[in-house]
Amino acid sequence: MKADKTLDCVGLYCPMPIVKTSEKLRELKPGEVLEVIADDKGIKQDMPAWCRATGHEFLGMEEAGSEIKVYVKKTHP
Repeated sequence: MKADKTLDCVGLYCPMPIVKTSEKLRELKPGEVLEVIADDKGIKQDMPAWCRATGHEFLGMEEAGSEIKVYVKKTHP
């Protein structure tokens, strides 16, 4: 999946990947996509739930070994 920015959260555990995602999305324009790379399996449930709560769009997830990549589209300023 094509992303406009990438955020490396490998080695960070709940809730830090969500906190860092929230901070990084502030730098993006609506419609841009953020790729978040993490190794905390909690992100698989946390990111879709956070997107539902904030109104941003959860685009999907890819797993490669211990890395989990999630994609979030910024939907509003």
